[in-house]
Amino acid sequence: MLSLRKRLRSQTLGPASKMVGRPLQFFALFFLAILAPARSSAIAPAPASNGLCLACHGNPAAATKLANGEPLSLFVDPKAFARSVHGGKLACADCHVDMARVPHGVRQFKSRRAMSLAYYELCKRCHFAQYARLLDGVHYALLAKGDDRAPTCVDCHGSHGIGRPDQPRTRISATCARCHAAVVAAYRRSVHGEALASGNPDVPVCTDCHRAHDNANPLSAAWHLSIDRLCARCHANRALMAKYGISTQVLTTYLNDFHGMTASLYRSEKVRPAMFTATCTDCHGAHDIGRVGAPGSPAIKANLRKTCARCHRGASANFPSAWIGHYEPSLSHAPLVYLVKLFYLIFIPFVIGGLVIQILLHLWRAVVNR
Repeated sequence: MLSLRKRLRSQTLGPASKMVGRPLQFFALFFLAILAPARSSAIAPAPASNGLCLACHGNPAAATKLANGEPLSLFVDPKAFARSVHGGKLACADCHVDMARVPHGVRQFKSRRAMSLAYYELCKRCHFAQYARLLDGVHYALLAKGDDRAPTCVDCHGSHGIGRPDQPRTRISATCARCHAAVVAAYRRSVHGEALASGNPDVPVCTDCHRAHDNANPLSAAWHLSIDRLCARCHANRALMAKYGISTQVLTTYLNDFHGMTASLYRSEKVRPAMFTATCTDCHGAHDIGRVGAPGSPAIKANLRKTCARCHRGASANFPSAWIGHYEPSLSHAPLVYLVKLFYLIFIPFVIGGLVIQILLHLWRAVVNR
């Protein structure tokens, strides 16, 4: 500040011709001299930059011990953070708000899990919409009941090396497998999982069915009764199914039979059914869905009685014959059902039309004879 005032004084006391030649510099120095004291008193201590944080946390040997004796690495890989979705956008102190000053205080956590639970809600500062949906999910419901094993944001997305959750798409099932290993193993053997592993982008992954943040309880009645509409997202899509030669009549034929009508009735009445009606997963499986024509498929004719017997105890060998499958009746498939349906399509309008004509004739006769 002193050197600035000396420079300003030497220039203002110089010859007039010197001052006229540098008017802009004069005014710049003049205003700087006035504002400099005010600015110096208003500037707050600068927050620690990422470089300053990484001077310590960039050391692979940086570690501490938690209250339970569990070791905790304090190492943050600078390259992994730079490649993450937050790299170059966020400062360390944007998330670690309690560590903005250096040297910073030390927080003592009972365990690694206690530390995760203490920090995960910081994500809502930027991702509030996702956090709001999380509050309606089954994972948060478990956490609210005191189950600290329920996953939080960092359990699925990571902390410093956060990448896009769907790149590649196989990453989604790999993330879910950390808790749901048996379920994901079954999914990987299924027709969907095998197609995903081969690079097919059309097949569903975990979050397509269960959603990411507001995932519902798959054991609830509401979930079970909504499965047909869930499967219909893909299997009723004509353009998508045409690529694989799969009929889109599966939803229509299901809703038209006794199982689908029962499910629709329960949904419209909004009551909890005393017993479930069969939906897609009851016959085809949930995570272990195989090809319909495969030898072990529960939907092929050889295994169909056993599949029906899960709900219909004592089902005989010809019990499945009461169901025509996901086919529209035709002369080539279920011809008797097709002919009966055709008969009623003609007979019912004929009977009703005849009754209407008879009523009209009676009315006409009553008016004429009045």
